Amino acid sequence: MESAVRGPGPGPDGAGKVGLGAGTGQHAGNNPGAGSGPVEGRHRTFEVVPSGRRRARQQWGRVWDNARQRVGKAGSGKDRDGGDEAPRRRMDVRLAMPAAAVWAAALAGLWLQPAALAVLCCGCVAAGVLMLKRPGRRSAGFRGRRAPEAGREPARRSFLATGAVALFLAAATAAHSAVAAGQRFEGPLAEAIASGKSAVAVVEVAGAPRPLAAPGQAGPPERWSVPVWTRDVSTGGVLLRTRAQLMVMGGGAWGNVVPGQVLRAAGKLRPADPGREEAGILAASAAPGKPGQSPILERSAKELRERFVAASSFLAPDPRGLLPGMVTGDTSALDEGLNNAMKVVGMTHLTAVSGANCGLVLGALLLACRSLRLPRLPAAVLAAGGLGLFVVLVGPDASVLRAALMGAVAVVSLAGGRAGRGLSFLCLAVIGLLLMDPGLGSSFGFLLSVLATLGIIVLGRCIIDWTPKCVPRWAAAAVAVPLSAQLLCGPVIVLLQPQFSSYSLLANVIASPLVAPVTLLGTAAVPLLVLVPWPATALIAVAGTFSAGVAGTARFASQLPGASLPWPEGIPGLLTMLFLSMLTYGAVWAAARPRRFIRCILFCHRRLVSLIEVLETSAITILRRAGGATSHGPHRDKAGPPAPGLEQAAGRGRLEYSTDLSGRNPRWPLHKSEQPVPRHQTRQPGGM
Repeated sequence: MESAVRGPGPGPDGAGKVGLGAGTGQHAGNNPGAGSGPVEGRHRTFEVVPSGRRRARQQWGRVWDNARQRVGKAGSGKDRDGGDEAPRRRMDVRLAMPAAAVWAAALAGLWLQPAALAVLCCGCVAAGVLMLKRPGRRSAGFRGRRAPEAGREPARRSFLATGAVALFLAAATAAHSAVAAGQRFEGPLAEAIASGKSAVAVVEVAGAPRPLAAPGQAGPPERWSVPVWTRDVSTGGVLLRTRAQLMVMGGGAWGNVVPGQVLRAAGKLRPADPGREEAGILAASAAPGKPGQSPILERSAKELRERFVAASSFLAPDPRGLLPGMVTGDTSALDEGLNNAMKVVGMTHLTAVSGANCGLVLGALLLACRSLRLPRLPAAVLAAGGLGLFVVLVGPDASVLRAALMGAVAVVSLAGGRAGRGLSFLCLAVIGLLLMDPGLGSSFGFLLSVLATLGIIVLGRCIIDWTPKCVPRWAAAAVAVPLSAQLLCGPVIVLLQPQFSSYSLLANVIASPLVAPVTLLGTAAVPLLVLVPWPATALIAVAGTFSAGVAGTARFASQLPGASLPWPEGIPGLLTMLFLSMLTYGAVWAAARPRRFIRCILFCHRRLVSLIEVLETSAITILRRAGGATSHGPHRDKAGPPAPGLEQAAGRGRLEYSTDLSGRNPRWPLHKSEQPVPRHQTRQPGGM
């Protein structure tokens, strides 16, 4: 019964004897035994000739099958160019779908109305429930000619479960965003912001102040932007007790506020830009009034940052401003010329504390704890605590929070004995941060931080593995880390700054060995400034020497010809930079694996020739069917379909004189005229 439903089983060569899914003759590609030769019936022998569309589908199916086999061989740990390699664990991508769903829901929450977000939440929950119930249904039966394979059922259940989790997390993110959306679009505060009324508010500082530099302005900034949470808002004679997020823009006095501080702000309300997480903007007309006592941790962190800037004043001008920026993120003393030079060569990420700093601090703390022979769990606790203090010191920026949360997840996995899942840690960090603050989904800094980490995890590992064994692994990592980060961050950077930094990779490779001493020595000097100032000063001097090397690299690279090239703006610039990144990645692979690259080119050439043959045969078949009425004449082609190949077939594929005239007078070349051509008589030289 099973054979009657599913058809006869495959033969010894792996192809069925009867079926229209196999090619015939030499058109079967690399599987000559599949469907070749006649098909035997009870009383006569006939040949199955598939249609052109089916032949093209078979050809593409064989191309994809061969490609999957090559990928499997490449991942088995054996490389012809590099010899046998140790088999490595597959990259776990199961959390990528929930992370993408949460990010999409966070972006939707910044644009949609509360009613639309409610519909989105209900839809996500309903779809998740359906996906969870889907594996429980019986998949056996006669829904098709083929029964589902047993090996695909666990993968299918895992995919449905992952999709359901992604939808539930997206619903939670959308529900969180609906609360902030209600404050932006509905209520008395939204009406006051839309009307542009004046207000006096008691606010709590939510983040570090950011300078608002005007174009062409030199010196310290005159205006600052401070994110705050409202407690009481008095506008139009009405006192509103609500907790909404505002952005205060004020004068120089607003640059001294500390996160967590409660103060009073007076000014005029106005709407924020579309797609922003803030409910509105408060243009402060005066300095912050009646500041309350700030939390002790934030106040102590600010004092330590100021003391570190003062302790670095004995250094040269460039390291004097660069060292505090690389250690604590304080760029108040950074020279404007050096800042522009770092922008030209793409090194501004060094002046903002990011994931690299958190990774270095976390690694140093873990190494110190393990060197003291502490057990795994106490070492993890101490390292996580030190990382938390470092985050408080530099300020809760988006990239710092992402790096700190990813490091905390890595510490937990290390304490549990599971390490090496970088992509899973990154996805967990993204999900956790977006669930806590959906507004991070629209932050370009957060996006660049995630893309840089993703490039290091996915592309950097491949580039390091491609390098020959004669190259030290630390040298390969020094090139692979900045290159992989730049490949993914480049398309986004051109949206913010439409220019191409020609020497960005070279400058970052030269400066990468100097970043670790600056970060570790400078971070160690911060607490020593309070306990023992003299050793801290020595550490600052050594760290300043390394930071001077970073500054010199930036200035030298920025003065080279063609250091900054113009680039298209907007979507065209993003697409062209994305194409350039893909081309660069392919060029690196081709340079590292030349023999595999040549084999890939030859493989694609063979498949292209085979595809052309299939399309040519299909076109000939269609033309013969269309002109079947004229095919019964005396010059009928009895040879059947032409042989495949551009060189084997007579009269096709070459530029030469055709002798197959079929009894017709050819129009070219022209026949020689039988009548003599009159010749003009020419005079003899010197004749009359």
